Amino acid sequence: MALYELTIREARALLRKGEITSVELTRAVLERIEALDAKVRAYLTVTPELALEQAKAADARRAAGEDTPLLGIPMAIKDVICTKGVETTCGSRILKGFVPPYDATVIAKLRAAGAVLLGKTNTDEFAMGSSTENSGYFTTHNPWDLTRVPGGSSGGSAAAVAAGEALAALGSDTGGSVRQPAAFCGVAGIKPTYGRVSRYGLVAFASSLDQIGAFGREVADVASVLGIIAGYDPRDSTSVNVPVPNYEEALMPDIRGMRIGIPKEYFVEGIQPGVEKALREAIRTLEGLGAVVDEVSLPHTSYALPAYYLIAPAEASANLARYDGVKYGLSIPGETMWDGYRNTRGQGFGPEVKRRIMLGTYALSAGYYDAYYLKAQKVRTLIKQDFDKAFERFDALVTPTTPMVAFKIGEKIADPLSMYLTDIFTLAPSLAGICGMVVPCGMADGMPVGMQILTGAFQEPTALRVAYAYEQATEWHKLRPPLDGKVEDKEVMRQ
Repeated sequence: MALYELTIREARALLRKGEITSVELTRAVLERIEALDAKVRAYLTVTPELALEQAKAADARRAAGEDTPLLGIPMAIKDVICTKGVETTCGSRILKGFVPPYDATVIAKLRAAGAVLLGKTNTDEFAMGSSTENSGYFTTHNPWDLTRVPGGSSGGSAAAVAAGEALAALGSDTGGSVRQPAAFCGVAGIKPTYGRVSRYGLVAFASSLDQIGAFGREVADVASVLGIIAGYDPRDSTSVNVPVPNYEEALMPDIRGMRIGIPKEYFVEGIQPGVEKALREAIRTLEGLGAVVDEVSLPHTSYALPAYYLIAPAEASANLARYDGVKYGLSIPGETMWDGYRNTRGQGFGPEVKRRIMLGTYALSAGYYDAYYLKAQKVRTLIKQDFDKAFERFDALVTPTTPMVAFKIGEKIADPLSMYLTDIFTLAPSLAGICGMVVPCGMADGMPVGMQILTGAFQEPTALRVAYAYEQATEWHKLRPPLDGKVEDKEVMRQ
């Protein structure tokens, strides 16, 4: 097995035994990036010199007796998270050349743990999108089929992990932006409970929804990363001061007696048959492991899409007002101050960001606030109450992550509503602020399918436990994209 194919757990074992060094591991991943990223295009910025310096430092720390779960592990960072001294563009032309003067809290924690930062991954502009086609720079390609999207907005991070261009990665999830690309790229991913991970240094899209999450090749990888980045941060007013458990201790294959609900509203007309088949088989596997499975209703699910697309754009409208060409980023002056604003924002923002700013500004405008934004917030409360009621009966809920597998590049970009519908199963959990975990559960049309595991607030250990038990009972997480030519026939992959 090549070093870039290792999971975090496998790499950590070899590093601890002294059989490999972090420099060797990092160099192998950097060589993989150099060989493949012209095809995959997962990265906006690669920092090889910085990564090798950090790898050397990690080896020195290990030699001195230090050890952390991520010491010497090469990781990728979604380019909406501030990294001191490394360009952070949010996938937008308006921030091209912006180099933050500080690290986000999650980056400071990764540095303290000795993780190796490989670079910044591509994203839909300001995390607004479901395919990375809204990036201001280029589209990332799905490693399983280079003609298809990797999902979004954290498509670059998911693709990097799937392609062996990172052992793990950070993403952000506002309405599904970790979970949907994890499903599309066949990797594990988690959106923690809102407030579980600090948002300090995460460039804001929708402040009441944004949450930093993690990708890995297996559930244990995600647990390792989450254990480092989770925790209270006084610099984030929405951070919640609750203890951080040992997530790796939650990785038990035994789920006998656990109560798992299947929301009937998530199995509706329009799901790709292969996706539904994979989910039904996954549910039978959970039953075979001893889980008690029953149907549950989340009656306000159908209102999640309109509620989200009022609340998130309204918050984006406020958050993105700061990009005016005066303080930082792109600046295109005009004859007057207002001309400068128009020039900068008109040329700096892409069409999807402009669309959402307009939607949000309209929803917040005089005469429409009560009819749209305030009503959407009331619907959000009803959606949260649905989940609260469900978790009185069940330990976890299991649903599809997406209604289809990864679609072709260009297939939906001209139809915003069709694109928005790809996140139909991830929006309600985001509005409720609960935890969502995704694990590969099958193949359809030669592409990965992901199962979404939902748990109540701060119940990440339960989500990880269910995901790990399922993973250990199946082989889907061991499949790899055919990028290196080892597997040419997708029928072989399906087996």
